[in-house]
Amino acid sequence: MSLSQFNIQYFRNIASAQLQPGSGLNLIYGQNGSGKTSILEAIYFLGMGRSFRSHLAQRVICNEQEQLTLFARLQVHDTQHKVGVRRFRNGDTDVKIDGEKIKRLSILAETLPIQLITPESFSLLFEGPKARRQFIDWGAFHSDPMFYPQWMNVRRVLKQRNQLLRDGVNYQQIAYWDREFVRYSEAVTAIRNHYVDSLNGLLKGIIREFLPQADIRVSFTRGWDSKTPLAELLEAQYSRDVVMGFTVSGPHKADLRLRVGNLPAQDALSRGQLKLLVCALRIAQGKLLKQQQDKDSIYLVDDLPSELDAKHRQLLLQQLSETGAQVFVTAIDPAAIADSLNTPPERIFRVEQGSVTVIE
Repeated sequence: MSLSQFNIQYFRNIASAQLQPGSGLNLIYGQNGSGKTSILEAIYFLGMGRSFRSHLAQRVICNEQEQLTLFARLQVHDTQHKVGVRRFRNGDTDVKIDGEKIKRLSILAETLPIQLITPESFSLLFEGPKARRQFIDWGAFHSDPMFYPQWMNVRRVLKQRNQLLRDGVNYQQIAYWDREFVRYSEAVTAIRNHYVDSLNGLLKGIIREFLPQADIRVSFTRGWDSKTPLAELLEAQYSRDVVMGFTVSGPHKADLRLRVGNLPAQDALSRGQLKLLVCALRIAQGKLLKQQQDKDSIYLVDDLPSELDAKHRQLLLQQLSETGAQVFVTAIDPAAIADSLNTPPERIFRVEQGSVTVIE
């Protein structure tokens, strides 16, 4: 799967651009502020219906314009699809796939799986469990069609339960919702756990390539005491939950733990090593999707050279190439990427003040 055509209109500082990317590695270079990251952001927006840099519509739409428009031709094996997204300044979003308007952004995400690697990707390791939970859920969503409806049920019941806790009702009035919460939670947790187990098989090999000296262990924690059934825990913690005003334990607290020996990975590895670990996670996730669904991800890698020496840049680009997927890489200096490749990039784009030029 790859973008064979990508048109951008009124996105950030790009008033208009038409790209015909290659199906392999695409290098985008330019000075800071030129708009090269905005191209990655626009591709991400096309696949997710939102930005990875801002949740405010007015910040991604060109000044004095009322809307942005993104359009792509998506090549999937021998079939071509048309995908379009239009975002208005008031926050409304129109999405069409093959001319048909869709209402759920989850359909867009399913159509265009995207793996994002940016300097901010460290949040996967340094911030709270939310980012790591989203990482797991991306894979669970793409690997099991039952995950999304079950997770929506968890969120719906959790919202109701939390409201009852804030209202201070007695436990008998919450017991029904707890039974529903347990049922959906166990289904979600089983899918997540199976996904992480499947991911680990691929991840270990990639980590050995990137960080051969580090004994990194990856494990899934479900969000409540593994020795206690969730139903018992919810009843036992009811008084505490009432005081807190929310449900303390459950799948909404799940996490992915990464450790080196007895230490969290973020405490044991250098920043360069942590970047490689995040890259390994993203590459393994894309490879697993290919194995399970015969579907390629599109990789967006922003500022790849930062904090990686030439050896590790070469190793990372080799791993990305071996996925067989379409890759978009940005850099200030194109030589930092080209010198790490065995073959030239399939396409090279130069970006200057929002203007995109193909370099032959």
